[in-house]
Amino acid sequence: ALVTSGTLARLRERGFRWAFVSNADNLGATVDLGILGYLADRGLPFLMEVADRTEADKKGGHLARRRAGGLVLRESAQCAPEDAEAFQDWRRHAYFNTNNLWVDLDALAALLDARDGVLGLPLIRNRKTLDPVDPASPAVYQLETAMGAAIEVFEGAGAVRVSRARFAPVKATSDLLALWSDAYVRDAGERVALAPERAGAPVIVDLDPRFYKLIGDLERRFPHGAPSLLGCRHLTVRGDVTFGAGVVCVGDARVEAPDGEALRVPDGARLGVSTP
Repeated sequence: ALVTSGTLARLRERGFRWAFVSNADNLGATVDLGILGYLADRGLPFLMEVADRTEADKKGGHLARRRAGGLVLRESAQCAPEDAEAFQDWRRHAYFNTNNLWVDLDALAALLDARDGVLGLPLIRNRKTLDPVDPASPAVYQLETAMGAAIEVFEGAGAVRVSRARFAPVKATSDLLALWSDAYVRDAGERVALAPERAGAPVIVDLDPRFYKLIGDLERRFPHGAPSLLGCRHLTVRGDVTFGAGVVCVGDARVEAPDGEALRVPDGARLGVSTP
């Protein structure tokens, strides 16, 4: 799209040399001049920001190095079923792609010219429903390419390890609940980041998709806002559960409503078992 729309040519004509690309839902993605300086100083054509992988990230894509050299991004949709366990081993594959990407526009233009305008990124197939909010709608395949996969087509591309503060995505209601909670704070620059007490470890929130998939579902079942998750490692909610005001979750917390019944967590309840 950068080429066909003429945007790439216009940017270069106006003197722009580098571009920062990120996901719109990543609230931690901001322009960092220190990273830009690192990119320019080393003359890198493409730079990917990566962060330490944790249990919360085990299903997401990870960075790897080919035996023949060069970096490659591997997504879960590209992983064979028999390799899923190794793929999710976050100690083995230690870094994940934040999708905060920096690209040298001159290098991009040269590469596109050499490839007849096509980077040739790997194609990813994702199974979806035609209407995302209606699971009974027809099944379809969504075909896509990952922008981060461009790391394998730029000779000399690099990766830089960054703080978890640069990755605060909101892709599902589970992410939004964590972000609503006191596990996240806003700094002096109004940037969203994990609270210092979290020591860089995000809280893992697992909400039952039957009852919490949509934003309206979440708001109805958390009418007083998110519970305190500052001291929580893992919150799991199963069934139709509504939370009262002032609920505090610590350690590993699990709430489960009986099948066919609704459950209300009372105001001021303390859930979970603290872990060392």
